[in-house]
Amino acid sequence: MAKIELLMPKMGESIIEATILKWVKKVGDPVSVDDTVLEIATDKVDSEILSPADGVISEILFPENSVVGVGKVLAYISTNGEQPSMVTQDTKPAAPAEKPEEKAEVIMQDMAAARETVQVMVPAQDVSREGRFYSPLVKNIAKEENIGAAELDRIPGTGANNRVTKQDMLAYIAGRAKGTASVNAAANIQPPSETAATTSSSISGNVEIMEMDRMRKMISDHMVMSKHTSPHVTSFVETDVTNMVNWRERNKKKFQEKYGENITYTPLFIEAVVKSLKEFPMVNVSLDGYRIIRKKDLNIGMAAALPSGNLIVPVIKNADMLSLVGLTKQVNDLARRARENKLKPEDIQEGTFTITNVGTFGNLMGTPIINQPQVAILATGAIVKKPAVIETEYGDVIAIRHMMFLSLSYDHRIVDGALGGSFLKRVSDHLERFDINIEI
Repeated sequence: MAKIELLMPKMGESIIEATILKWVKKVGDPVSVDDTVLEIATDKVDSEILSPADGVISEILFPENSVVGVGKVLAYISTNGEQPSMVTQDTKPAAPAEKPEEKAEVIMQDMAAARETVQVMVPAQDVSREGRFYSPLVKNIAKEENIGAAELDRIPGTGANNRVTKQDMLAYIAGRAKGTASVNAAANIQPPSETAATTSSSISGNVEIMEMDRMRKMISDHMVMSKHTSPHVTSFVETDVTNMVNWRERNKKKFQEKYGENITYTPLFIEAVVKSLKEFPMVNVSLDGYRIIRKKDLNIGMAAALPSGNLIVPVIKNADMLSLVGLTKQVNDLARRARENKLKPEDIQEGTFTITNVGTFGNLMGTPIINQPQVAILATGAIVKKPAVIETEYGDVIAIRHMMFLSLSYDHRIVDGALGGSFLKRVSDHLERFDINIEI
């Protein structure tokens, strides 16, 4: 008989813990290799944890809604017919009876051990008078920038449990240097607490009050952080995509028959963006304080709507290395797995530029919010037929064309209007010059 540990897997360099959403299997349930045992959620994506072996769930160590660190044992799987144990975190076996004097001695030992543990695990210098935890890195940055304890306590945190991260510190310091961020202003952008949400305003009338789900809360915090971090500017251009539309209409059936994939406009947009990023590499960057980090990889994120109405941004890695067929396969696979809630943490990491298709909802244009730590995001509007002036060798004519708006939101700290506008125009040029004679 063997007992196999089911561990909380490592799901990316920045992820140190996850929340148990649901136990799909219970104690005593048989499992096979790759059966889903439980569903977990991180601050990036929901995932399933699969069984590593055939057997029976013998122990479950954490209940649903528990936050568990990476590498911790979640459950035990017994093989070769071992009888399951009903021990869980909520239900533990009763300890053998103790004599009064033995019990008192044990209590005193436990209290001493607890005091020693507190002294080791929670150093006084890492916790403020407000009870907030600060990492040594954050404390060092505060010391170097002469940020006192009271001021540090008022800096909003975007980390787990509202902890202040390195990026929070750098954003605050950058704003303070520019004179655009006061302590009071910074404090005012913190996400509202549940208590504040229920007491800050009077609610009356025929209303329904709904609590945000976990993902909507994360989106809310991420959007607020992005607007606080980056001064957003949006540029627009109208693009004639008639050649692209006609080519797709003529080839989509043939493409499906040959490759087994439905070709949408998304891979065509990505192809144009990749070409443009190669010509304007300073759009494919991120900022770390006053340092510019130029990304050599072209990893394109594509915003995808989930059945719940929330959004997620899966990433196509090294998009410049893929053919149109490869891009189409990647786009379709990521979109399908997003809808089925089967994305892995690595599927939404390391993006360097993002595209969002507001035209899917019939919108002509939009002003998207930058997906931090990137510095630009492109919105593609609805493609509509409209009269347009066409220049020909015989003079100007008016014709019905397929037109769409492109809008680019960019971080004005690093992308000026000239760079942002030129990049957007180049994307438009690539779409307008689409070769209608491309063979598939």
